[in-house]
Amino acid sequence: MIGAHTSIAGGVFNAISNGEKIDADVVQIFSKSQRQWEGREYTDEELAEFFQLQIETGIKPVVIHNSYLINLANPDPAKREKSIAAFCDEMRRAGILKVPYLLTHPGSHLGSGEAAGVETIAKSLKETWERSAVPDVKILLEATAGQGTNLGNRFEHIRDMLDQSGIASHLGVCIDTCHIFAAGYDMRTAEDWEKTITTFDEIIGLDKLRLFHLNDSAKPFDSRRDRHSRIGQGEIGIEGFRALMNDVRVSHLPMILEVPGGLDGYREDIALLRSLVADRET
Repeated sequence: MIGAHTSIAGGVFNAISNGEKIDADVVQIFSKSQRQWEGREYTDEELAEFFQLQIETGIKPVVIHNSYLINLANPDPAKREKSIAAFCDEMRRAGILKVPYLLTHPGSHLGSGEAAGVETIAKSLKETWERSAVPDVKILLEATAGQGTNLGNRFEHIRDMLDQSGIASHLGVCIDTCHIFAAGYDMRTAEDWEKTITTFDEIIGLDKLRLFHLNDSAKPFDSRRDRHSRIGQGEIGIEGFRALMNDVRVSHLPMILEVPGGLDGYREDIALLRSLVADRET
């Protein structure tokens, strides 16, 4: 299942229409403007068109990416509460839209330190889950590049967030290929990919992996800088993606592109990724 992040501009149903234009199987969406704490409510007509287009196209949104404003690691209690309230609203919207996954960047510790930040994220996840009461939506933690005080650039961070949350069964993980590469987990060759996915399995467990973001990296290995590039046109290169696409341990998972180039770029890169799978057939 391959797709991309598609725009909801003009109505949430447009994410499905845009997905059809790029020949996607699945899409990722924002539930509202990602730069605002609050968003408008969906109309009945908008929701009806959203669900009808899913039936007509066969494309279903697999994940909502939550607002970039949310920081579950914020050491300031008032600001953390604002993030939790916003996260609960994102959970509610995911429930309304019947989207199974809500994706979040874990958060930035802002000087409190890694251990304190991880602990705060774990507590925030539990509080969000309990307050939102949307049992059919699973929260996914996205691996990060580790810019600034961002947490989640080490697999150990994510493991500890899951373990300390007390709600691990309701949580999962998203690997962003650009992010992990920038964080120091190589995947430029089949051997590199094998080492990285084995390390992930040993530290977190493949049973927790629910989603991929497929992005090449415009910045060098271990740079801790998050800059996406078209598939095969960045520092990772095509062989790393060939190894991933043909790894039967993970190839069944939804894969979302977040690369530059607009709809044309998405369509071309989706076709490219599908072409890499042919060498698995015997």
